[in-house]
Amino acid sequence: MRLRHIFAEAGAGLRRNLTMTLAVIVTMWVSLSLFGAGLLAQQEVGLAKGKWYDKIEITVFLCSKDVSGDNCTPGQDTTESQKVVIRQALESNPEVAQDGVYFESKHDAFEEFQKAYEGNPLKGSLTEDQMQESFRVKLKNPEQYEGVVSSVQGLPGVQAIQDLKQILDPLFSWINLLQWGTIIASALLLLAAALQIGNTIRLTAFARRREIGIMRLVGASNFYITLPFLMESVIAALIGAGFACATLAAGVYFIIMRKAQVSIQAIAWIGWHQTLLAMAAVAIVGILLAVIPTLVTTRKYLRV
Repeated sequence: MRLRHIFAEAGAGLRRNLTMTLAVIVTMWVSLSLFGAGLLAQQEVGLAKGKWYDKIEITVFLCSKDVSGDNCTPGQDTTESQKVVIRQALESNPEVAQDGVYFESKHDAFEEFQKAYEGNPLKGSLTEDQMQESFRVKLKNPEQYEGVVSSVQGLPGVQAIQDLKQILDPLFSWINLLQWGTIIASALLLLAAALQIGNTIRLTAFARRREIGIMRLVGASNFYITLPFLMESVIAALIGAGFACATLAAGVYFIIMRKAQVSIQAIAWIGWHQTLLAMAAVAIVGILLAVIPTLVTTRKYLRV
């Protein structure tokens, strides 16, 4: 009997405040969709970051008789003793990954050059003796590479270092900015949704102030009085969260899977696994957004 009364009260409340309920649903839909999009963006950034990080390395080019440099002796290749010193400096650097130093000989460099320019007239433009020896260095953290560069750039026998700073710094800055942007935007939108739900429940509770007072006089418990309000807000939140999940699924399918994955195959893209995780987070946050503001708002009116 009591349960039937609670459902009836919740249904009556939704009907009486239909426009406000629709406003809550639309607000939840938009804010949760953007929140879910932020989560998907974060996961996409993580996937792209991981793939790029695996490919990042520093190249230390050694002197040869055909190139010049501040640390080179004109007309001479880097000596074996100089190579040993350079290798030791690299391998002892804490920023370098374990077994992350690889020596590329002239023969290896020539083979790579032949593969890279297969079918191109430039393929026959250089001989093996004209190639440059180098050390290729894998880093523990690709964002920390300055120490490796500074440790070897002044050593005798080092002709040049392929410094990724000019490429990596803007890239990492934009990635970090994108992550923080999605987090801040999502937090503001969720705050706006919580305030709107709280305001809606406050107006509803105020309109039923007389009924609440009568229920208090006949001995109704706080839980019994609060439950219809909770059900109203949870139903609205679940509808909004359902629309948000459908929006995320449609966005991933039509934008990521049908367009982006086909056009740009060099980047790892999010799939249904990441989408389901975002949907689960959207549903949980949607319920919390409904429950917490409702409990806080109705607490004041239970004191009638």
